[in-house]
Amino acid sequence: MTDLPVAFLGMFEALRMGPTFARGRRDERAGHVRSLTVSSSLVVALVRGPEETTAFRSRIAVRSFGATEWARVEKALVSEARYVAGLLDGRMPDGIEAVFAEAGLGLLPLSLDEVALDCTCERWPMPCAHLAATCYALARAFEADPFEVFTWRGRSRDELLMRLRRARESAAVDGMVAPPPASPPERVPLVDPDDPAAFWGNYPPPPAAAPTGVRPDALLDQLDAPPLSHHGKPIVEVLRPAYAALSDAEVAQGS
Repeated sequence: MTDLPVAFLGMFEALRMGPTFARGRRDERAGHVRSLTVSSSLVVALVRGPEETTAFRSRIAVRSFGATEWARVEKALVSEARYVAGLLDGRMPDGIEAVFAEAGLGLLPLSLDEVALDCTCERWPMPCAHLAATCYALARAFEADPFEVFTWRGRSRDELLMRLRRARESAAVDGMVAPPPASPPERVPLVDPDDPAAFWGNYPPPPAAAPTGVRPDALLDQLDAPPLSHHGKPIVEVLRPAYAALSDAEVAQGS
Protein backbone atom coordinates (compact mmCIF):
# COMPACT_ATOMS: atom_id res chain seq x y z
CA MET A 1 0.00 0.00 0.00
CA THR A 2 2.90 2.35 0.60
CA ASP A 3 3.61 2.54 -3.16
CA LEU A 4 0.14 3.85 -3.99
CA PRO A 5 0.48 7.33 -2.45
CA VAL A 6 3.83 7.65 -4.24
CA ALA A 7 2.22 6.73 -7.55
CA PHE A 8 -0.66 9.10 -6.81
CA LEU A 9 1.77 11.99 -6.25
CA GLY A 10 3.77 10.95 -9.29
CA MET A 11 0.71 11.59 -11.45
CA PHE A 12 0.76 15.28 -10.48
CA GLU A 13 4.51 15.67 -10.37
CA ALA A 14 4.67 14.41 -13.97
CA LEU A 15 2.90 17.62 -15.09
CA ARG A 16 6.28 19.35 -15.23
CA MET A 17 5.15 22.01 -12.81
CA GLY A 18 8.18 21.61 -10.57
CA PRO A 19 8.12 25.04 -8.87
CA THR A 20 4.40 24.77 -8.09
CA PHE A 21 4.69 21.34 -6.50
CA ALA A 22 7.88 22.25 -4.69
CA ARG A 23 5.99 25.10 -3.02
CA GLY A 24 3.01 22.84 -2.30
CA ARG A 25 5.30 20.28 -0.63
CA ARG A 26 6.86 23.02 1.55
CA ASP A 27 3.46 24.43 2.51
CA GLU A 28 2.12 21.01 3.48
CA ARG A 29 5.20 20.25 5.60
CA ALA A 30 4.91 23.65 7.25
CA GLY A 31 1.31 22.94 8.27
CA HIS A 32 -0.39 25.40 5.94
CA VAL A 33 -3.08 22.85 5.06
CA ARG A 34 -5.42 23.83 7.87
CA SER A 35 -8.02 21.10 7.38
CA LEU A 36 -8.52 18.08 5.17
CA THR A 37 -11.80 16.22 4.79
CA VAL A 38 -12.22 13.01 2.83
CA SER A 39 -15.72 11.94 1.84
CA SER A 40 -17.26 9.87 -0.91
CA SER A 41 -15.71 11.09 -4.20
CA LEU A 42 -14.51 14.40 -2.74
CA VAL A 43 -11.50 15.75 -0.85
CA VAL A 44 -11.75 19.29 0.53
CA ALA A 45 -8.90 21.23 2.12
CA LEU A 46 -8.40 24.74 3.42
CA VAL A 47 -4.94 26.05 2.54
CA ARG A 48 -3.32 29.34 3.46
CA GLY A 49 0.20 30.08 2.29
CA PRO A 50 2.84 31.77 4.45
CA GLU A 51 2.27 35.20 2.89
CA GLU A 52 -1.50 34.91 2.51
CA THR A 53 -4.15 36.31 4.86
CA THR A 54 -6.99 34.26 3.40
CA ALA A 55 -7.44 30.48 3.39
CA PHE A 56 -8.45 29.07 0.02
CA ARG A 57 -10.61 26.01 -0.47
CA SER A 58 -9.10 23.35 -2.70
CA ARG A 59 -11.07 20.34 -3.93
CA ILE A 60 -10.07 17.11 -5.63
CA ALA A 61 -12.93 14.98 -6.92
CA VAL A 62 -12.85 11.40 -8.13
CA ARG A 63 -15.51 8.97 -9.22
CA SER A 64 -16.80 6.81 -6.38
CA PHE A 65 -17.54 3.18 -7.17
CA GLY A 66 -21.13 2.03 -7.48
CA ALA A 67 -22.84 -0.72 -5.50
CA THR A 68 -22.25 -3.35 -8.20
CA GLU A 69 -18.55 -2.50 -8.44
CA TRP A 70 -18.12 -2.64 -4.68
CA ALA A 71 -19.97 -5.96 -4.58
CA ARG A 72 -17.39 -7.45 -6.98
CA VAL A 73 -14.54 -6.13 -4.87
CA GLU A 74 -16.04 -7.34 -1.58
CA LYS A 75 -16.66 -10.80 -3.01
CA ALA A 76 -13.03 -10.99 -4.14
CA LEU A 77 -11.79 -9.79 -0.75
CA VAL A 78 -13.82 -12.40 1.12
CA SER A 79 -12.42 -15.15 -1.10
CA GLU A 80 -8.95 -14.41 0.30
CA ALA A 81 -8.87 -14.88 4.06
CA ARG A 82 -5.74 -12.78 4.51
CA TYR A 83 -7.42 -9.69 3.05
CA VAL A 84 -10.40 -9.92 5.38
CA ALA A 85 -8.22 -10.73 8.40
CA GLY A 86 -6.00 -7.71 7.73
CA LEU A 87 -8.88 -5.31 7.17
CA LEU A 88 -10.82 -6.50 10.22
CA ASP A 89 -7.62 -5.98 12.18
CA GLY A 90 -7.45 -2.40 10.92
CA ARG A 91 -4.56 -2.97 8.52
CA MET A 92 -4.32 -2.51 4.76
CA PRO A 93 -3.11 -5.86 3.35
CA ASP A 94 -0.29 -5.89 0.85
CA GLY A 95 -1.37 -6.39 -2.73
CA ILE A 96 -4.94 -5.30 -2.16
CA GLU A 97 -4.77 -3.00 -5.19
CA ALA A 98 -4.58 -6.15 -7.33
CA VAL A 99 -8.10 -7.06 -6.17
CA PHE A 100 -9.41 -3.78 -7.55
CA ALA A 101 -7.40 -4.21 -10.74
CA GLU A 102 -8.95 -7.65 -11.33
CA ALA A 103 -12.37 -6.03 -10.95
CA GLY A 104 -11.41 -3.48 -13.60
CA LEU A 105 -11.02 -0.68 -11.05
CA GLY A 106 -8.20 1.46 -9.70
CA LEU A 107 -7.99 2.02 -5.96
CA LEU A 108 -6.32 5.40 -6.48
CA PRO A 109 -6.56 7.58 -9.58
CA LEU A 110 -3.36 7.40 -11.57
CA SER A 111 -4.38 9.67 -14.42
CA LEU A 112 -5.56 13.28 -14.56
CA ASP A 113 -8.51 12.05 -16.61
CA GLU A 114 -9.81 10.43 -13.42
CA VAL A 115 -9.86 13.57 -11.25
CA ALA A 116 -11.40 17.02 -11.22
CA LEU A 117 -9.59 19.92 -9.56
CA ASP A 118 -10.63 23.38 -8.44
CA CYS A 119 -9.54 26.05 -5.97
CA THR A 120 -11.14 29.30 -4.84
CA CYS A 121 -7.90 31.17 -5.58
CA GLU A 122 -8.82 30.82 -9.27
CA ARG A 123 -5.19 31.12 -10.32
CA TRP A 124 -4.11 29.64 -13.59
CA PRO A 125 -2.75 27.24 -14.62
CA MET A 126 -4.21 24.49 -12.50
CA PRO A 127 -3.25 22.82 -10.31
CA CYS A 128 -2.21 25.77 -8.18
CA ALA A 129 0.09 25.63 -5.16
CA HIS A 130 -2.91 25.17 -2.87
CA LEU A 131 -3.98 22.08 -4.79
CA ALA A 132 -0.40 20.83 -4.80
CA ALA A 133 -0.29 21.17 -1.01
CA THR A 134 -3.63 19.36 -0.82
CA CYS A 135 -2.22 16.46 -2.87
CA TYR A 136 0.67 16.02 -0.46
CA ALA A 137 -1.66 16.27 2.55
CA LEU A 138 -3.93 13.65 1.00
CA ALA A 139 -1.04 11.26 0.36
CA ARG A 140 0.01 11.66 3.99
CA ALA A 141 -3.57 10.93 5.13
CA PHE A 142 -3.60 7.73 3.08
CA GLU A 143 -0.39 6.59 4.75
CA ALA A 144 -1.76 7.40 8.23
CA ASP A 145 -5.16 5.76 7.61
CA PRO A 146 -5.39 3.67 4.44
CA PHE A 147 -9.15 3.34 4.91
CA GLU A 148 -9.43 6.93 3.72
CA VAL A 149 -8.80 5.57 0.22
CA PHE A 150 -11.94 3.43 0.48
CA THR A 151 -13.90 6.39 1.81
CA TRP A 152 -12.86 8.46 -1.20
CA ARG A 153 -14.07 5.64 -3.46
CA GLY A 154 -17.46 5.42 -1.76
CA ARG A 155 -17.06 3.00 1.17
CA SER A 156 -16.47 4.22 4.70
CA ARG A 157 -14.46 2.08 7.09
CA ASP A 158 -17.49 1.00 9.15
CA GLU A 159 -19.63 0.16 6.14
CA LEU A 160 -16.88 -1.81 4.42
CA LEU A 161 -16.03 -3.85 7.51
CA MET A 162 -19.71 -4.52 8.18
CA ARG A 163 -20.22 -5.81 4.63
CA LEU A 164 -17.11 -7.95 4.78
CA ARG A 165 -18.27 -9.54 8.05
CA ARG A 166 -21.68 -10.30 6.59
CA ALA A 167 -20.20 -11.66 3.37
CA ARG A 168 -17.81 -13.87 5.33
CA GLU A 169 -20.62 -15.21 7.53
CA SER A 170 -22.78 -15.85 4.46
CA ALA A 171 -19.93 -17.67 2.74
CA ALA A 172 -19.38 -19.80 5.84
CA VAL A 173 -23.06 -20.77 5.96
CA ASP A 174 -23.13 -21.58 2.24
CA GLY A 175 -20.04 -23.75 2.63
CA MET A 176 -21.51 -25.89 5.37
CA VAL A 177 -22.58 -29.38 4.33
CA ALA A 178 -26.02 -30.30 5.57
CA PRO A 179 -26.00 -33.52 7.60
CA PRO A 180 -27.69 -36.49 5.91
CA PRO A 181 -31.25 -37.14 7.05
CA ALA A 182 -31.58 -39.59 9.87
CA SER A 183 -32.47 -43.11 8.81
CA PRO A 184 -35.96 -44.18 9.83
CA PRO A 185 -36.02 -46.73 12.63
CA GLU A 186 -35.95 -50.32 11.49
CA ARG A 187 -39.40 -51.75 11.37
CA VAL A 188 -39.71 -55.05 13.18
CA PRO A 189 -42.17 -57.34 11.38
CA LEU A 190 -45.10 -58.56 13.39
CA VAL A 191 -44.93 -62.17 14.42
CA ASP A 192 -47.53 -64.53 13.18
CA PRO A 193 -49.80 -65.31 16.13
CA ASP A 194 -50.68 -68.60 14.47
CA ASP A 195 -47.04 -69.71 14.68
CA PRO A 196 -46.35 -70.59 18.34
CA ALA A 197 -42.59 -70.94 17.75
CA ALA A 198 -42.32 -67.45 16.26
CA PHE A 199 -44.62 -65.97 18.87
CA TRP A 200 -42.84 -67.36 21.91
CA GLY A 201 -39.28 -67.19 20.54
CA ASN A 202 -36.89 -68.27 23.27
CA TYR A 203 -39.50 -68.02 25.94
CA PRO A 204 -40.82 -71.30 27.35
CA PRO A 205 -44.21 -72.30 26.03
CA PRO A 206 -47.17 -72.21 28.37
CA PRO A 207 -47.62 -75.27 30.57
CA ALA A 208 -49.36 -78.13 28.89
CA ALA A 209 -52.82 -79.09 30.02
CA ALA A 210 -53.14 -82.04 32.29
CA PRO A 211 -53.48 -85.27 30.33
CA THR A 212 -56.96 -86.64 30.07
CA GLY A 213 -57.96 -90.01 31.54
CA VAL A 214 -56.13 -89.43 34.86
CA ARG A 215 -58.09 -89.40 38.09
CA PRO A 216 -57.95 -85.93 39.70
CA ASP A 217 -57.36 -87.48 43.12
CA ALA A 218 -54.43 -89.64 41.95
CA LEU A 219 -52.01 -87.22 43.58
CA LEU A 220 -53.36 -88.18 46.97
CA ASP A 221 -52.26 -91.75 46.43
CA GLN A 222 -48.62 -90.57 46.11
CA LEU A 223 -48.43 -88.96 49.55
CA ASP A 224 -45.81 -90.70 51.68
CA ALA A 225 -46.40 -88.60 54.73
CA PRO A 226 -47.76 -90.28 57.86
CA PRO A 227 -51.52 -90.68 57.55
CA LEU A 228 -53.56 -87.94 59.11
CA SER A 229 -57.12 -88.32 60.30
CA HIS A 230 -60.06 -86.07 60.73
CA HIS A 231 -62.69 -87.23 63.22
CA GLY A 232 -61.25 -90.72 62.96
CA LYS A 233 -61.33 -90.77 59.14
CA PRO A 234 -58.04 -90.64 57.07
CA ILE A 235 -57.43 -87.15 55.75
CA VAL A 236 -56.86 -88.56 52.23
CA GLU A 237 -60.41 -89.86 52.15
CA VAL A 238 -61.66 -86.49 53.41
CA LEU A 239 -59.89 -84.61 50.55
CA ARG A 240 -60.76 -87.07 47.78
CA PRO A 241 -64.33 -85.72 47.24
CA ALA A 242 -62.99 -82.15 47.05
CA TYR A 243 -60.52 -83.06 44.27
CA ALA A 244 -63.29 -84.76 42.36
CA ALA A 245 -65.51 -81.68 42.70
CA LEU A 246 -62.75 -79.36 41.40
CA SER A 247 -62.20 -81.62 38.41
CA ASP A 248 -65.90 -81.55 37.59
CA ALA A 249 -65.90 -77.69 37.79
CA GLU A 250 -63.00 -77.37 35.33
CA VAL A 251 -64.69 -79.67 32.89
CA ALA A 252 -67.88 -77.66 33.11
CA GLN A 253 -66.03 -74.34 32.40
CA GLY A 254 -64.14 -75.82 29.43
CA SER A 255 -67.36 -76.95 27.81
